[in-house]
Parts: sequence; C-alpha cells; structure tokens
Amino acid sequence: MQQQQIHNFLERYFIANDSSVLENSSTHLTIQLSIELDKLLMNRPFYWHYLEKTGGTPNPMQVTFITDKANAPEDLRGEPIHFGSPRLHQLFASTRTLGGFIRLYEQVPIQGHTSTPLQPWLCLNTKVSFQCDRKKDVILSLGLNLIHGQIVPGFYDSIQGKQLKSTIPDYCFTLSPLITPKSGIIRLQKMVQTYAENEDSTWAEDAMNRWGADLALLEKFYEEYDEKPESYELEKQALTEQYEPKIIVEIINGGIFYLQQQVFH
Repeated sequence: MQQQQIHNFLERYFIANDSSVLENSSTHLTIQLSIELDKLLMNRPFYWHYLEKTGGTPNPMQVTFITDKANAPEDLRGEPIHFGSPRLHQLFASTRTLGGFIRLYEQVPIQGHTSTPLQPWLCLNTKVSFQCDRKKDVILSLGLNLIHGQIVPGFYDSIQGKQLKSTIPDYCFTLSPLITPKSGIIRLQKMVQTYAENEDSTWAEDAMNRWGADLALLEKFYEEYDEKPESYELEKQALTEQYEPKIIVEIINGGIFYLQQQVFH
C-alpha cells in the first residue's frame, strides 16, 4: 500500500465519519475529529466521562497525520503514518465498527421525468497477507455486478469519481439482483483465493530455505546431546512459528452500490 493510497484512505475515512479536513496537502492532513471518532480513537475515557457527569461542552481533538515525512515541513507537528503503523491498523480495525457494510446509491442528474434504473454491485475489500519471517500485505477491492456477473478488480478506485449517497435519488429505481449477495460473496472469495494461489511462491521457498539453514544450526548446537533437552523443542517450535509460510485473508469491509448501467474496463 503506497503512501498516496494511505493519504486518500485517510481523507475518505474522516470525511465519511463526519470529521472535517482542515488542511489537506501532499504531505499531511489535519483533521477536526467528530465526537464519535475522538471517543473511538484518542483514548480519553476520563475526559468524556467527566463531560457526561458535568454536562460540559465537548471539545474533540484536532490531529495531524503526516503521510510524506520526507517532504513535510520540518516544523510540522503531527503523527507519521505508514502501512503497518499502529495508528493505521487502528483505523482499519475501526471500519468494522463504523461501517463494516454500507449501501450507497449513485446520484444521477434528473432528465425530465424519465426514470433511471440502478444496478446493484457487491463490493468486497480484503487484505491478503503473505507471512513468514517477513510479511507482505496486499489490498484487493473487487466488485461484482449482481445482474450480469461482471467482476471488476480495483472496484473502489473505479467508483471514486461518482457521487454516492445513502439515499436513492429522485426518478431512480433499483433493479432486483439475479445473483444473491451471499452467492456473490462466495464468488468474490474464490477470486481472492485464486489470486493468493497464483502468487509467485518465491517468497515461501526463500522462507523455507532460511528456516532450513537456522534449523541446521540448531541441530548442530545440540548434536552432542544424546537426549534433546526441553530448550531444543522450544527453539525448534519458535523457528516453525517464525518461518512457516502462511497466507491469511481478512475481509476489511464491503457494501452494495447501486450504479447506472455501464461497462467497467
């Protein structure tokens, strides 16, 4: 996940959760948090408990996130954020609480009294983690048309230019899906599985080689023992946990998007 993608995610995340973007440069974002996000992210339970007891005026915090530390002003005060940082992990996790699933409608211009049909698209955003003693995370955003079955990779980026709201616009109606959301999720999960299975296996092979080399050193260290002590088994298990290649798939969030008929390329 590139820094620009992180910057875009932060901007969308805070706007979607009623937090104003006070500054938005190529290197950082300054956010006026909403009360809900202050409570969720800033770990100030005693402050909010005191306000609730006294009936005081809430004063949610302003925060600055630096997304390009190398080019940011030297005197800029804020929190650097990058893929893998605890804060970004916290924001990803919070999306489950704030909006694990959404339903949005494309806002289309009114053309006389002509009604416009909106087609249902199922979107699933997932994180695929390739883990051994090293780790690589890949974010996949897949969209499935629930009428004709087209699957669009990078779906979230494809709809960025659209105006989407939680209410259906005037003179529009939704088409009933021919593919159920449950069936659609199964299709998209199979796509994610195929992606993971087709990933170049060099990363796993290299991990196995490093694992074998460290295991050989361990065996050499204990070769004089006729009966291996408990420490040997513990160290061997630690090597297994450290090096064993595994792929972990995690659903970040998803939603149904009702869009005008069109073809994604």
